[in-house]
Amino acid sequence: MFKPDETTYKLNDGNQMPVLGFGTYKLDKPELMNQSIQTAYNAGYRLFDTAQYYRNEKMLGDAIRNLGVRREDVFITDKVTEMNQGHDLTINSTDFSLQQLGTDYIDLLLVHWPVAEHFFETWEAFEELKKQGKVRSIGVSNFTRSQLELLKTQANEMPVVNQIETHPYLTQAPLIKFDHDQSIVTQAWSPLGRGLLLDNPMINKMAAHHHKSAAQIILRWDIQRGVAVIPKSQDPKRIAQNADLNFELSGDEMSMLDVMNRNQRTGNEPELVYELGKQYKMYQQ
Repeated sequence: MFKPDETTYKLNDGNQMPVLGFGTYKLDKPELMNQSIQTAYNAGYRLFDTAQYYRNEKMLGDAIRNLGVRREDVFITDKVTEMNQGHDLTINSTDFSLQQLGTDYIDLLLVHWPVAEHFFETWEAFEELKKQGKVRSIGVSNFTRSQLELLKTQANEMPVVNQIETHPYLTQAPLIKFDHDQSIVTQAWSPLGRGLLLDNPMINKMAAHHHKSAAQIILRWDIQRGVAVIPKSQDPKRIAQNADLNFELSGDEMSMLDVMNRNQRTGNEPELVYELGKQYKMYQQ
């Protein structure tokens, strides 16, 4: 039985992470953030996902405090942006993120995108941050199999999560299997393909059969294949709908969604970011 405020995955470091999370990308106004976080919490969301790049860490921290709940009742994921990678910048920018969030620790800290120039030293800093208690769990985002294999050659501790773009048009089945074999939880960002799939006739036919929305069908597909999800929406009705996932897709329905793959990305290609990096920076030394 799926309950958004109770259903979790056990990470390879022993910590628990909610299967369902709430994405905060483009929530850039305090009032909207407060309303969205309150709606999401009431609907059962307990994981809230931000990033240095989103420039909304302080707003999220304020919104969580406005809930009036204990810190341990919510799970905060944050990400270190490309231009803040490297050992010292990673440490310093994470300290700044903690200040912005107004918390003593981050539940899950991710390398937002892999960057060749600072690949190993960034992860070394992540391991240090965990030892210092500033971060409970450490993981990565947008890593390919080859990048995970490279990391394994020097890491003392492997990631607990690999947050990637995946949806029915980009199923990423081989990478998800590899993650699973390495005891890494795959988490889907943009699980709805930035709205690309919501008008798909086959998905909508399934939705009508189950009396659900197209988004609910896609999110349920992810959960049944062992993938955590962080949908985002600013619409209160959709926020609540996306947490209502206590139903089951048949084996045939799962297979029909599996074969929709087009290897179609809506975001950046990880290998290009790895080689070229990106040019944005929030934290200033």
